[in-house]
Amino acid sequence: MAPGDRPVGRNHECGGTPPPEVSNVDDRTRNRMLGVLFVGVLMGALDIAIVGPALPAIQAGLGIDSRAVAWIFTIYVLFNLIGTPLMAKLSDRFGRRSVYVLDVALFGIGSLVVALSPDFTVLLVGRAVQAVGSGGIFPVAAAVIGDTYPPDKRGRALGLIGAVFGMAFLIGPLLGGLLLQLGWPWLFLVNLPVAVWLIVAGSRLLPNHRPEGGQPFDWRGTATLSLLLAALALGVNHIDSDHLGASLVSAGVLPYLLGALALVPLFWRIEQGAADPLLRPGLLRRRQVALVSAFAFGTGLAETSLVFLPSLAVSALHVGVATASFLLLPVVVLSGVGAPIAGRLLDAIGAKPVIQAGLALTATGLVLFEFTGGSLALFIAAGALVGLGLSSLLGAPLRYVMLEEAGAGERGAAQGALKVFSGSGQLLGGALVGAVATSLGGGATGYRAALLAIGLITAVLALLSVAMRGRALAAVADAAATPSASYRGD
Repeated sequence: MAPGDRPVGRNHECGGTPPPEVSNVDDRTRNRMLGVLFVGVLMGALDIAIVGPALPAIQAGLGIDSRAVAWIFTIYVLFNLIGTPLMAKLSDRFGRRSVYVLDVALFGIGSLVVALSPDFTVLLVGRAVQAVGSGGIFPVAAAVIGDTYPPDKRGRALGLIGAVFGMAFLIGPLLGGLLLQLGWPWLFLVNLPVAVWLIVAGSRLLPNHRPEGGQPFDWRGTATLSLLLAALALGVNHIDSDHLGASLVSAGVLPYLLGALALVPLFWRIEQGAADPLLRPGLLRRRQVALVSAFAFGTGLAETSLVFLPSLAVSALHVGVATASFLLLPVVVLSGVGAPIAGRLLDAIGAKPVIQAGLALTATGLVLFEFTGGSLALFIAAGALVGLGLSSLLGAPLRYVMLEEAGAGERGAAQGALKVFSGSGQLLGGALVGAVATSLGGGATGYRAALLAIGLITAVLALLSVAMRGRALAAVADAAATPSASYRGD
């Protein structure tokens, strides 16, 4: 066993003594905490949904070109990926409450900097601060649910949090349009009163259990992973799908991708020797965790493919741009409606069948786009299948498994790792769709082929899901697990 790979107990789904933090919280307090977590995740998700409508106004107000506008998203993606594992691990070390409040405060400060920015450089600094804070909100929220909800109620709580993203993409454009009437800074200023309320409510309600003792923080691992993710994000974001071959070997892409690849074994070696690693290598060696990490990566690919559905609709169905955007509604609505249902099913039948169904539905929907032709009904049906499938993967099911597998002292880090895998899938998904579509001349043929490719990848993952443990096997494994590390509360 490598240093730092000491056994970590699983949460007991079917027997055993629950962690002390579960038994010390009553249902009313849990519901109030869930409200705080829900609003925090909604605030972060809405920011993603409402920034799009503001881009033309920001571009005109700051006098920047279209290439510079892309950095408003790029800087956010980059620092969100870096902030997620850092904040998640800090919550394991210093308590959920402290880090959740810190995340919300950073998000609010970043929003204020963006709103008051006198130039584009300051705006990008504000977006980076926002992204670091946002990166921790969802994984820390999921870890709090793992700390305070008994196993038979975690699914529905995670499902409710997962539904936030569907709601955000329904409400976001409308809210963005209304706030733009007051000026684009108000899209960010609106976060401030919400952040203040969350800080006050979170400080009063959220638990702050902390591990006993203290090993040195894994700054080497944190720095290495940050460089790895930064290199990956910068390299992928500079890929030009119209000139893929030349782009991949260009100075703006190849060095970054090679650097990211070279840092993977270095990060792994650092984590094996760390006293308290950012991500415990022994956790990733578990079959269940390795599978769920692969599913998270595939889900990220599938999520990104949805961005290209309006372009496919314009090419294949010959509809206007506005109509094509409305054709995403079935995807968004079903993903929002399906997430709470998937959460309840987790509590009733376990994670394996829910994840299998989600992967199968997503794969079927993506492949069906290949056969839609000019049929509007088939296009909507394919999108509905993808939305329903993603609702059975995002938010609750994958995080549910991670909560089962990780001990109390590394729930945050495990949730952060899940976000890193899904975020990497999102980054590479855009490049993959663009590359496949462009290689086939673009248009309907190219986009259908790209969606088919991602659908086939998802289908392979669906086949791999057979190797997951079922609920009965999980009970046997949990009964033999080593108890979680002891915690002390404030």
